[in-house]
Amino acid sequence: MRLTDPVADMLARIRNAASARHQKVDIPASKLKLEIARILKEEGYIANYKATEEEGHKIVRVYLKYGANNEAAISNVERVSRPGCRVYVRRSEIPRVLGGMGINILTTPRGVMTGRQARKEGVGGEVLCQIW
Repeated sequence: MRLTDPVADMLARIRNAASARHQKVDIPASKLKLEIARILKEEGYIANYKATEEEGHKIVRVYLKYGANNEAAISNVERVSRPGCRVYVRRSEIPRVLGGMGINILTTPRGVMTGRQARKEGVGGEVLCQIW
């Protein structure tokens, strides 16, 4: 089976695993997914991630993070730009997520970064997703 939107698949797997209180989730690997996992770790939404290989397939193993009362660090993940409807923004149009409480992840000419970083560096790009 071929996935038409691998990033949406990754986000759905993380969302489902967090709501089911799993400790970790395995996702088929790609460079973009590794970058998204790196940002999630830097921003404190996941505990850790690592790229491994199982049965000849490269995977990203994401270790989820929970608070004191076992509430997930990620309360919601939303795909913004989809293969059927891409969403591009200028640096002045980068949206704030929940008034700054969440993050958005963008692909820019300078790589994958959060909306805050893109605003600081003065670059726009494609809004991949929003996380809060």
